[in-house]
Amino acid sequence: MMRPGRQGVLALAFVLALVGVAGCGYSPSNEGDEGVPIEVGNLEFNVQMTRFLNPSDHEDKNYLAGQTVPTPAGKSYLGVFMTIKNQSGSATKVPSSDEITVVDTTGAAYQALPSDTSFAAPLGTTMAGHSQIPVGDSPAESGPAQGAIVLFLVDQGVSENRPLKLEIEHDGVTGDITLDI
Repeated sequence: MMRPGRQGVLALAFVLALVGVAGCGYSPSNEGDEGVPIEVGNLEFNVQMTRFLNPSDHEDKNYLAGQTVPTPAGKSYLGVFMTIKNQSGSATKVPSSDEITVVDTTGAAYQALPSDTSFAAPLGTTMAGHSQIPVGDSPAESGPAQGAIVLFLVDQGVSENRPLKLEIEHDGVTGDITLDI
C-alpha cells in the first residue's frame, strides 16, 4: 500500500514527464505525407490537396488559364495545392518548375508546368524572409484549397502507379511528399 506522500511524488513525476513531452517542439523532416509540412532548406512546404483537373469545369478553367485545352490525348492535368513558408529572416528563391517533379512507382517523372494565373505558386521567384505563399487575401489563399497550385501534365493512367511522390529540390536538399490521390 502506498503512503500519501509517495503518491504525490509519483503524480508530480507524471506531470513533469507530460510537460517534457509537450514541450518538445515539432520539427518537420524533409519527407512526409500530404497535409504534413516538410522542410527543404529554409522553406516549409505543406500540400493541402492534390486532384486531377477538369478543363470543362468552371473552377478548373481558372487554374488552367494559359495551358493547352483540350488536354493532349492520353494526358491529364494534376493540380497540387500547397503553402510555402520562408522560415528564415532573409529572402530566398522559390524552387523553379525544373526543381519540382511528380514521380510514380515506375519511375516516370513529370515536371511542374510554368503557370501565370493568380492561383499559381510563383515558381522561380524570390520570396521575402518570414513570408508565405500564397499571400493573404489572394485568390489562391481565399480559394477552396487555400493553397497555391502547381500544375503537372501527367499520363492518364498515372493513378494506377501510386503512391505518387512530389519531389522538391531546394538549396541542395531534396524533399518528398507522398500525395493522397
